Amino acid sequence: MLNPDPTTSDEAVREYILSQVNKDQLRFLTCGSVDDGKSTLIGRLLYDTKLIFEDQLAALERDSTRHGTVGDDIDLALLVDGLEAEREQGITIDVAYRFFATDRRKFIVADTPGHEQYTRNMATGASTADLAVLLVDARNGLMTQTRRHAFIASLLGIHHVVLAINKIDLVGYSQERFREIEAEFRAFAQGFDFETLVAIPLSARYGDNVTAPGDNMPWYQGPTLLEHLETVEVGRDDAARPFRFPVQWVNRPNLDFRGFSGTIAGGRVSVGDEVVVAASGRTSTVKTILSQVGEAQSAASGEAVTLVLADEIDASRGDVIASAAARPDVADQFAAHLIWMSEDALLPGRSYLLKIGTRTVTASVTEIKHKINVNTFERVAAKTLELNEIAFANLALTVPVAFDPYEASRTTGSFILIDRLTNATVGAGMVWFALRRATNIHWQALEVDQAARAQSLGQIPAALWFTGLSGSGKSTVASLLEKKLHVRGRHTYTLDGDNVRHGLNRDLGFTDADRVENIRRVGEVARLFVDAGLLTLVSFISPFRSERAMARELFPDGRFIEVFIDTPIEECRRRDPKGLYRKADAGELRNFTGVDSPYEAPENPELHIRTLGRDPEEIVDEIIAYLEANDLI
Repeated sequence: MLNPDPTTSDEAVREYILSQVNKDQLRFLTCGSVDDGKSTLIGRLLYDTKLIFEDQLAALERDSTRHGTVGDDIDLALLVDGLEAEREQGITIDVAYRFFATDRRKFIVADTPGHEQYTRNMATGASTADLAVLLVDARNGLMTQTRRHAFIASLLGIHHVVLAINKIDLVGYSQERFREIEAEFRAFAQGFDFETLVAIPLSARYGDNVTAPGDNMPWYQGPTLLEHLETVEVGRDDAARPFRFPVQWVNRPNLDFRGFSGTIAGGRVSVGDEVVVAASGRTSTVKTILSQVGEAQSAASGEAVTLVLADEIDASRGDVIASAAARPDVADQFAAHLIWMSEDALLPGRSYLLKIGTRTVTASVTEIKHKINVNTFERVAAKTLELNEIAFANLALTVPVAFDPYEASRTTGSFILIDRLTNATVGAGMVWFALRRATNIHWQALEVDQAARAQSLGQIPAALWFTGLSGSGKSTVASLLEKKLHVRGRHTYTLDGDNVRHGLNRDLGFTDADRVENIRRVGEVARLFVDAGLLTLVSFISPFRSERAMARELFPDGRFIEVFIDTPIEECRRRDPKGLYRKADAGELRNFTGVDSPYEAPENPELHIRTLGRDPEEIVDEIIAYLEANDLI
């Protein structure tokens, strides 16, 4: 066989690549309840569009024999279920992304898991999608997870939905069943902001109405799934939005060059444009735009560039450079829709890390306005959020950040919450609007500061935070320590858990949420006492590491001393000075630490006091020795 003309071959390749570059692209996801056939549907699309190589097909045939769930047929779901755990269990766990193309359009499809515990993965796939293919098993109809996924898709700004009523072959290709499910979903989704909602009956296993109509449903005259995906107009143009540029890195290889590197999140920028660093309000003009191929006159959304500004203005990682004529909001409080993704409940007042764009700050949920029943859309009062629950909440940040409402920009209007101890992502949110309630309140400058008060008292103020189980001896040790410090002429104050609950915290119970708020308030009060120059003794069970860490951050380094009064629970039960363990063991007292509520022991306290076989005098002397060694008394 003669070799083809290389010139002709190269030209054909160039033409093909150019045709692919110029094609419109649609990002969509498949979602719905478990076992509704999402992976099989994507496998069918890849198979029917002839985008499977021969070696892939051979591997698929082998895997179908080992892991298949469709008898002797090829199990198309295995094209997408790439994880070994998924193949063994027959479920999709991770988000699997696949690319395919037809003559009319390019596609990136995200196959998202259906199991309830993997709802967070579905939200990940939906965050970049233009269209959602929501699968429903014709036998089962709408499930709770179907409704949840539809609601999340709406929250995440997906305006185009295909209701793919799958496995229609298992109900005898029934038109009546199709119309019943379609009517139920349209009534359910009536309040959603979907621009298009197309219902298609199909069989992913046999291919009916996936890429071709088939002969089993002559009563359906609408488009096949692929026809609709090729022609739907999604109308998303990030380049037409105001310019947003989250700074990823300050590029300064030498003293003569300073640029800001990152990916444009929205809009377009050109040399000479006036821009602003959103947080500081400092303005400048764009002097140079550096792209991957050199200098450019302009750049648009999605491009990774380095901006050189005409003026030396301060900006760092996490700042947002924006159009001076269309600035984002800058605030330290906002309201947002929140999807909770952790098995540990969200507790208002607890400190989390919030990542928005390239900026990471400390934040907390100050109030859950309501959570949403995904079946009825009823707004339900709530103090906490459990796994997969969705709520509308207020958040407070330690510093102001730049953002846009989510409907204006997915990139600068979305955020995640991160557990500060485990570094796990626990929630995802969509900013709705800024809260302006505290913008007119500023720190009042005081002429007498902590150093002046401490000097007049002749001591170094600090907080000694006593933590341990009920009955461990915290209050006894703190009381005796205060006496000895008083004899030495030290100025002190003790905040005791029981005493504070008679006044400041009398409205709080003993749920996890109330315990978090209890410690938040006490931490703030202790900070004020230390600011007044006092040695402040705080005696609280404070069972959660997260809240003790939050309290620590309120104080300068070296001014927070965590004292772990470590008494085994058996000994605490034996002492039981207030009869609380007896009541808790009998079920008469709920949410009692150590019995039906956890205690998270400190990992690295300044003082770890083991009390067994020791009297309070000896323990207090050890604490005083620590204070002396660290020049606190």
